[in-house]
Amino acid sequence: MGNSPVYADTAARLGRTIADQGITLVYGGGNVGLMGIVAESAMKAGGKVIGIIPEVLFALVEQQELTELLVVKDMHERKALMQKKADAFISLPGGIGTMEELFEVWSWRYIGYHQKPVALLNIEHYYDQLLSLLRHMVNEGFLHKEIYDDLIVDTDMDRLIESLVAKIGKGAAVPFFKKPERRS
Repeated sequence: MGNSPVYADTAARLGRTIADQGITLVYGGGNVGLMGIVAESAMKAGGKVIGIIPEVLFALVEQQELTELLVVKDMHERKALMQKKADAFISLPGGIGTMEELFEVWSWRYIGYHQKPVALLNIEHYYDQLLSLLRHMVNEGFLHKEIYDDLIVDTDMDRLIESLVAKIGKGAAVPFFKKPERRS
């Protein structure tokens, strides 16, 4: 949940906003952490929430009342199904699982597995240090600037959602696809 109550408060507001805008939430299926709060708030506001959880986590964490809960074999199947069912991705502050999923969907966009926009909701400037690292990667020639610039980042939830919806409306075109590379 993080050390600041602002994280949980923003997660609850995100869930209500998603429901109010008629957006279906697709998430990992548990009732813990910030995403558990987003899902619970969306459901309480009358939204549609689809949870996708692997068997191992299904046995370890409590679930909550959802529109639909899909139990899958493993994390690979979970992430593939989440990617298929989602139209866009928002990362809230989180731990290693959040980072792993963020970089996976972002790299999948870059190599052409999908054209869905990826965003960071930078609550309390949580992602500032990561953004600094990413800019360093650009400066050192390990990350294309177009890929960095394609990531939607905002501290304001409403503006972030507007940016995602606008990018989806434009077909969410990827500005830089992975090109064939060979070592000479």
